[in-house]
Amino acid sequence: MSKLKYDSDSMKLITLFESMTGAKVKDCITNEKIIFIIGENDMGKAIGKNGANIKRMENKLRKKVKLVEFSSDVLQFVKNIVYPAEILDVRQENEGIIIHAKDTHARAMLIGRERKNINHLSGIVRRHFDIKEIKVE
Repeated sequence: MSKLKYDSDSMKLITLFESMTGAKVKDCITNEKIIFIIGENDMGKAIGKNGANIKRMENKLRKKVKLVEFSSDVLQFVKNIVYPAEILDVRQENEGIIIHAKDTHARAMLIGRERKNINHLSGIVRRHFDIKEIKVE
C-alpha cells in the first residue's frame, strides 16, 4: 500500500466535493463514473438531504457519482464498495478476499464483462489495503 497520488483533476474534484458537502474525501477514482471514498461516518453529510449533494455534483460534473464509505476493516470496506450488489458474505483468506454472491446474477454483476468490475474493485481495495486478490464465488 503506497501513498496515494492524485493528478490535478482529481484534486479539483476532491476540493469541489468537500466544499459542496462538508464531508471529508479519502480518495477519488475517475473512469466512466466518479467514485468518492468518503471518510468514516461522513456518508450522511456527503449524500445530503434526499440526495441533494449527489444530484448537485452529478449535474455540475455531468457524470454519475458513486459514494463509498471508507472503513478501516477491509471486509466492511469491500461490502461498502460492492453495495448494492447482493452478497451473502465477505471473508479474508491468506492475502486474498472472497466475496460470496447471492446468486449467479449478482456474481456476474460483481465480475463484469471481461472481469472489468472485479479488476476495478481489486484496484480500489489495493489502494487502501495490502491484499493480493479478490475472488467472487
